[in-house]
Amino acid sequence: MTGQQEVALVDLLDRLLAGGVVLAGDITLRIADVDLVRIDLKALISSVNNAVPSPWKQVAP
Repeated sequence: MTGQQEVALVDLLDRLLAGGVVLAGDITLRIADVDLVRIDLKALISSVNNAVPSPWKQVAP
């Protein structure tokens, strides 16, 4: 037994948003030592609450 535990997708998202997560990565397509395409990926996923307000202005209904 490896001690692995199944986690529902909703529970995983709840855990990630409670603490936040940063994703970063680089993808390079190269042929014969020549870089043809390079993609840099960066993302910050976090929840917004009263302690951490939204960076966007609130629009009154």
